[in-house]
Amino acid sequence: MKKFLFITLFILAIITVRAQQRPYPTMDDARRFTSSTTCVVLEANQFSFYNAEIKAAVDKYWKVTQVRYITEEEFNVMKTDASYSFIVLTITNFSNDKSGSAYDFLNLLLGADVNNLDEMPEFCAIPLSFAGAPEEEYSYKLGLIIRFMQYHADLVMKNPTTSSLRYLKYYNKNVPEIGGKTILVREEDLAPEISSVEKIAAYYRYPVKIVGEEEIIRAVEEKDKDVLIVHKVGPDGVKQTGTCMKMLIGTDDAIMYYYDSHMVDSKNANGLLISDLKRLARF
Repeated sequence: MKKFLFITLFILAIITVRAQQRPYPTMDDARRFTSSTTCVVLEANQFSFYNAEIKAAVDKYWKVTQVRYITEEEFNVMKTDASYSFIVLTITNFSNDKSGSAYDFLNLLLGADVNNLDEMPEFCAIPLSFAGAPEEEYSYKLGLIIRFMQYHADLVMKNPTTSSLRYLKYYNKNVPEIGGKTILVREEDLAPEISSVEKIAAYYRYPVKIVGEEEIIRAVEEKDKDVLIVHKVGPDGVKQTGTCMKMLIGTDDAIMYYYDSHMVDSKNANGLLISDLKRLARF
């Protein structure tokens, strides 16, 4: 998947961007965001699958600000203007990930008169996929991801002094509510030792359904009540190590209920682990 030229131009080496290190919005930033026009930066490729999917998701779900679609070149000019905010696809890596792996993130940034993208106030950043993975890995969940991004941005605007909101682990406060909900997960997003409902039941007593993408798409579109989907981002293809990020997001309320990450190695697979189930089952 092609990445934006501006990332190379303005972040020096793209994979040196560190996740969740951008400035947390101030009260003034929150006020500016409320009245901003949110510009969705599109890829230069006019046949981009990402462009079509992000447009469909934003048109359907984004309500918090006015929206405009712009090119990479327009972003390079407009990014210093605080009357604009931006939904933009970036590539990010982690300082503690020695594998050198990089990940596609969807970022919500406020325009600022700064030199680097890393200095722009960040209202939300959520991982989409391993860098370069097929867009189909996350495109069917983009609507829910946009809804979560909007929810999170609204929370930041209402709580600009709560800096813990910069980390997705903030949502682990919702873990006690998971037991009353049904989890939908693809088999490929589970570690082999919990790859069936029977194996899961040995560690987790609440409802879990192993489903295909079609069922997840339906649950997202119909906003099924008390249903959570697993959004997993980890190493792709022949890559055998890297960071695996695991999230549970509600299809009805678009709230995140769980976030954790681990390094993939010979003992920890690229997916939801037994340790995750045990943590969720404590309540």
